[in-house]
Amino acid sequence: MNKNPITIFGEVLFDHFPDGSRVLGGAPFNVAWHLQAFRQEPHFISRVGQDATGDSVIAAMHKWGMDMSGLQRDSRHPTGVVDIVIEQGEPAYTIVPEQAYDYIDEAELQDTERPGLLYHGTLSLRQPVSRTALDVLKDAHKGRIFMDVNLREPWWQKDQVLEWLGQADWVKLNHHELAALYPVSGDLKADMRRFVELYRLQGLIVTSGKQGAFATDRHGESCRVTPGEIAQVIDTVGAGDAFASVMLLGLNLDWPLQITMERAQAFASALVGQRGATVSDPVFYEPFIAAWDLD
Repeated sequence: MNKNPITIFGEVLFDHFPDGSRVLGGAPFNVAWHLQAFRQEPHFISRVGQDATGDSVIAAMHKWGMDMSGLQRDSRHPTGVVDIVIEQGEPAYTIVPEQAYDYIDEAELQDTERPGLLYHGTLSLRQPVSRTALDVLKDAHKGRIFMDVNLREPWWQKDQVLEWLGQADWVKLNHHELAALYPVSGDLKADMRRFVELYRLQGLIVTSGKQGAFATDRHGESCRVTPGEIAQVIDTVGAGDAFASVMLLGLNLDWPLQITMERAQAFASALVGQRGATVSDPVFYEPFIAAWDLD
């Protein structure tokens, strides 16, 4: 199997649900978790507090067999927390400020000159310390950069996000985020083509909930996938991260774009039948591993 290194940069946190349950999450962590299940052994870079919650993150990563070398500990800031409420079937987030993942330290980065794929989101870049660490990684990185846009009020600034778009090779966002960053015309395919040209991207993925997802690459290839009938939706937290993880998988293994999109949609549709954004039972992943020949 052609497998290049995948580096994942960004937040790890616990999602707290209204019923009192908590689930390990954070978009970059979710992506890394799924890629570990898919036999990709990602290098995950983040930061947790010197607290019991941070210990829980470390225990979960260790049990899942993840690479721990990029996880930093912080004695001043706590491990990340997000409070989630479900409003009309969709998650709403209260993202606590001044968390350990805001302070990923460039001085503690290891093995920065890695080839392959570098994935990052936008939430963990709300503080200059983590932004500087990512800049160091980008400057040393030898491969493609995949940017997963997550615009969470009030934790983003348009000029910064546009700058990061110009440094990316592949970008994933939803249709609301596209409209927030670009003067959309109402013709999504045309807007996506122009967006790819404007930011000189290799490819762009736009997700649109029940409408499915759309992709366009620099060669003009476009495709769309739509979710099939889903037996039971427990919650949609992390569905976009599940989709992103399979897009990275497909890019890493050189799958055709249409096949990658179909597989990403199938996996995301399966995940919404689970509570939270990560699944700790390896059995959940086995049908996908077998069908996609990942053994």
